[in-house]
Amino acid sequence: MLGSRPPDSYAAPGRLARATSDVYRLTREEARVRERYARAEPAARERRREADRLAERLNGLRFVSGVLREDAGAAARAQYRTGGFTARESSRLLDDPLELLSVQEDDTGRREWLARRLGETDDRSRALAAEARATALSWQVLDRDAARMRTALDAMADRLTEARGRLDALAAAEVAEGRCRTADRDALEPDEGERPGGDLSRRGWTRPVLGYRLSAGYGGSGANWSGTHTGQDFAVPTGTPVRSVGPGTVVSAGCGGAFGISMVIRHPGGWYSQYAHLAAPFVAPGRRVRPGEWIGLSGTTGNSTGPHLHFEVRTTPEFGSAVDPVEWLRRRGVGV
Repeated sequence: MLGSRPPDSYAAPGRLARATSDVYRLTREEARVRERYARAEPAARERRREADRLAERLNGLRFVSGVLREDAGAAARAQYRTGGFTARESSRLLDDPLELLSVQEDDTGRREWLARRLGETDDRSRALAAEARATALSWQVLDRDAARMRTALDAMADRLTEARGRLDALAAAEVAEGRCRTADRDALEPDEGERPGGDLSRRGWTRPVLGYRLSAGYGGSGANWSGTHTGQDFAVPTGTPVRSVGPGTVVSAGCGGAFGISMVIRHPGGWYSQYAHLAAPFVAPGRRVRPGEWIGLSGTTGNSTGPHLHFEVRTTPEFGSAVDPVEWLRRRGVGV
């Protein structure tokens, strides 16, 4: 009937395209805001420390100014009472006019020195007070900016979490339906450092993901595996671009089972690499890929306890022929 809602099987490709685009866009926006906040927050802290240092120096100058004013006031009061020299000095020197004149000159010089020092200190205090006010104002502006960035970052993180949840749900639905559609990679514009060939080793190989944390390693054991672990897990958020580690051809794609959405790529020399637990594949069997080319987005489909990429290197396309992938990459000049 016209105007009726299309079946899920028809709507899913559009939803998947929106979900992958939303996750990618929000991930990049969140990264940019996080980078700005990472600069703004320390800058605000440093400006506050500078404002505190200036305030401390200003308090010190004001203390010195107060001492000088007390000394100047005491000298002025003594001059008023004794006519320019102290009573103790006058009683001792009245019989020696030359010495009395010398004492009067010394008192005059001391008063002049006090007045000069007091003027210099007041000038420095005024200049320092102006600098302290400007620095405090600058700190307050930076602090407000950093607080706004923190609020925006928290809101964006919430939106990104929701978008990743939608992508995970769509990926799980694709697996349950047994139809893992290829997502549109062309709508996603990689950053400069993420373009194919951007971080290749001298031998032309690269890492399968960026911004990862190594989790379960090759040969490990645990409740999640029937035997030993056959690959290296890279802990990354859902929606992280997954890259071909080298040149090759996609030979198979999986849509279910323990590996969830997965694919296997054949490389020169008879080697095969597998990428598992994806949220969305970008390439289909038969596609030739370049080193570093995006082949999908990471996820948590299949036998997975959380978002990550399971990466294997094999001597055949099938499960059961795995070798240590970290050592294999290391021999090709790639450190992980």
